[in-house]
Amino acid sequence: MLTDFIVDKPTKTVCITAEFEAELDLVWDAYTKPELLDQWYAPKPFSSRTKYMDFEVGGRRFYAMVSPEGIERWAIQKYTSITPKTNFKFANAFSDENENPELPGSDWDLTFSEQDGRTKVVVSIYNESLERMERVLEFGFREGMDAQLKNLEYLLESLSRK
Repeated sequence: MLTDFIVDKPTKTVCITAEFEAELDLVWDAYTKPELLDQWYAPKPFSSRTKYMDFEVGGRRFYAMVSPEGIERWAIQKYTSITPKTNFKFANAFSDENENPELPGSDWDLTFSEQDGRTKVVVSIYNESLERMERVLEFGFREGMDAQLKNLEYLLESLSRK
C-alpha cells in the first residue's frame, strides 16, 4: 500500500492517497457496505459500529468509534454525491449519541480508479475551519488514518483469497 498524506493549511484541506493490491469492486464495497466498513474503519484497539447506513444521495451513515472500555465517539456522514465505483462525497460531523452534530464539520471527496488490478483511492477532506482541522490533526488523525488503511489492506487481502 502506497500512501501520501498532504496537509494544506491555507485551503484547510487534507489529501490522502492510498493504493491497494485489490480490484476496484472489492475496494468500493469496503468503503460503501457497513458490514465491511465496520471491519476496518477504526484504528485498533478501537472498533467501528454502524448504527445505520443508507448509501444513496441524501442518505446517511451514523456510526461510533468504540474504545476498548466501551466509550463511544459518534459521527454522521451525509452523502451528497455518488458516482458508482468512481466517486462519492459526504459531509462529516462528530455528534452525540442522539445525532446532534458538533459543527463545524468537514466535506470528504473520495475518488477511486483501477489499473492492472491495483486500486487507487484519493481522499480530499475540506475542513470548514482551520481550528477544527488543526484540532483533529493534533489528536492523531494521520496516525489513525494510517492504522485504518492498514486494517483495510489486511481486510482486502483476506477477502481476495476467498
